Amino acid sequence: MGFIMGGLDRDSYDRTYSDRELLRRILGYFKPQARRMGVVTAVILLSSVFEGLIPIILSKVIDRLELHAQLREVILFCVAIILLQSSNWLLNFIRQRYSARAIGDVVLRLRKDVFAAVSTHDLSFYDDQPTGKLVSRITSDTQDFAMTMDLTMNLVSQLGGMIIVLGFAFSVSVRMSLLMLGMSPIIILISLGFRRIARQVTLNARRIMAKVNANIQESVSGIAVAKGFRQEATMYADFDELNRQAYRVNLKRGLVMATIFPLIVGTFGIVAAIMLYSGGSAALRGLTEPAAIATGAALSVGGWYLFMQAMGMFWFPMTNIASFWSQFQDGLSAAERVFALIDANPHVIQTDSQPVPRLQGKLEFRHVHLSYTGNEVVLPDFNLLVEARESVALVGHTGAGKTSIARLIARFYEFQDGQILADDRDIRTFDLHQYRRQLGIVPQNPFLFLGTVLENIRYGKPEASVEDVERAAAQVAGGDWVHALPNGINTDVGERGARLSMGQRQLVALARVILHDPSIFILDEATASVDPLTEVQIQRGLLEVMRNRTSIVIAHRLFTVRHAQRIIVLSQGQIIEEGNHESLLERRGHYAELYDTYFRHQSLEYIDSSHNLDRPDQPASAKEQDEFK
Repeated sequence: MGFIMGGLDRDSYDRTYSDRELLRRILGYFKPQARRMGVVTAVILLSSVFEGLIPIILSKVIDRLELHAQLREVILFCVAIILLQSSNWLLNFIRQRYSARAIGDVVLRLRKDVFAAVSTHDLSFYDDQPTGKLVSRITSDTQDFAMTMDLTMNLVSQLGGMIIVLGFAFSVSVRMSLLMLGMSPIIILISLGFRRIARQVTLNARRIMAKVNANIQESVSGIAVAKGFRQEATMYADFDELNRQAYRVNLKRGLVMATIFPLIVGTFGIVAAIMLYSGGSAALRGLTEPAAIATGAALSVGGWYLFMQAMGMFWFPMTNIASFWSQFQDGLSAAERVFALIDANPHVIQTDSQPVPRLQGKLEFRHVHLSYTGNEVVLPDFNLLVEARESVALVGHTGAGKTSIARLIARFYEFQDGQILADDRDIRTFDLHQYRRQLGIVPQNPFLFLGTVLENIRYGKPEASVEDVERAAAQVAGGDWVHALPNGINTDVGERGARLSMGQRQLVALARVILHDPSIFILDEATASVDPLTEVQIQRGLLEVMRNRTSIVIAHRLFTVRHAQRIIVLSQGQIIEEGNHESLLERRGHYAELYDTYFRHQSLEYIDSSHNLDRPDQPASAKEQDEFK
């Protein structure tokens, strides 16, 4: 049993729902489709009646032929069957049309809800959730849910026809009908016996496919790194191992699902033999003793045919229940994974949703305590006051808490104690959407969306005109960088901005912030990978963005440090020094060590010696020195 029930690792936000709870939520999604579903139900019932009438008419034809019916009667029966089949086709078309619209709308709404949930989850949620797994839940699981609903409607249609035929069969022979019904609990018990196992193996299959998707996503995204280090074979080996695990998991699922059908087919064979013998005996007696047919002790040939047809119509849905149950469990598993993603508990919790007017930009940390995991404390008792329109540079070794401070200001992560105030108001009381519209954030590696430079600059302000975008771009280094692009502002940036250099992406990101016009600017500066000319352009753009705004900059470059009004030196989540560049150098403390380690090579002396590799004796020009000051 461990071979079958052994589960894969659950995601941190996974939860278990009862069948009743899942069905209640699923029905909630179908509630707006009540009118369409009503039409589908009526059509299914009518179609079931027509489908059930066909074997009944055929049994009558057989009985009439036994009594030497006239050709005209046979023709009428044939016309009736043709009309019933044609009507059934029309009803089936109507059912498919309405059910497709209803199910399509449900899936549309479900995907909207799950995507909305994913887009509003805290940034911390994505720290341990591979992208491929999330994509799998949004696409594959919702699609499988739709297929299950379609199968449900098909089964309901079959059950309707079964009930019609069974009702008429009782009117012909109670004994034969009871015999047929008496075997049905066996099928039901077999199906229910596989219920729990089916749920587990289908969940495992979905989890492993999510892992495979995540691996493919990561491999394709990191293919350049893999090729750079000649690790294609290792990448393939990792995928191959995961793919083999998926094979084993799906093999278990296939074995479980396949086991149920031989049991049902074997049971059906036994029942068919019993019904054939019992019905055949009753029909033979009916031929020799016609009077016994009226008493129910015997059957006519047509009645025997009806029972054989009824057995097929009765047992086909019954056998389908077994396959349907596994598929239905598949759909419930898909719904469970989707609802778990929707219901994932947020970490960042606002205590209120107050409107946020245009902020002046004053920020204050009061005794803020932050721990990501509960064990490692990042900010033990952090206090900081940033005045409105003040530019502050955060410096310190890796792990000092610089990025954490920026994340807390943006409400990407939740702190455990203390307060963070913006314009003397607790940021946890703000309407989060309105508050974040006041922030302009440029990360180390700016992300550009598929589209043009124009569309990416306008991303944060979609209502902006082309002229507004051009003005914002022109404010970054005079806009010369735009003219250098192949198609100017209409240049296609490619996937993730791949057609632009890192420096050009940062220039686009700065123009995007300028157009957005935030009150508070947060920058995780990183220009080490760009050429000197682009760096000068970026630095010009920084000056424009920082002008008349509160600026929190995680400084990597001497330019930003020297232009900041105040430098905050961090170590292990504590402020150990603060002041401007010159005063901190004079103290010869921790900042002076950082300067010697990280910033000295960016000074004018370094520029002078490295300006021209062929002519190191030539200093930088006055214009270039002025750019770097």
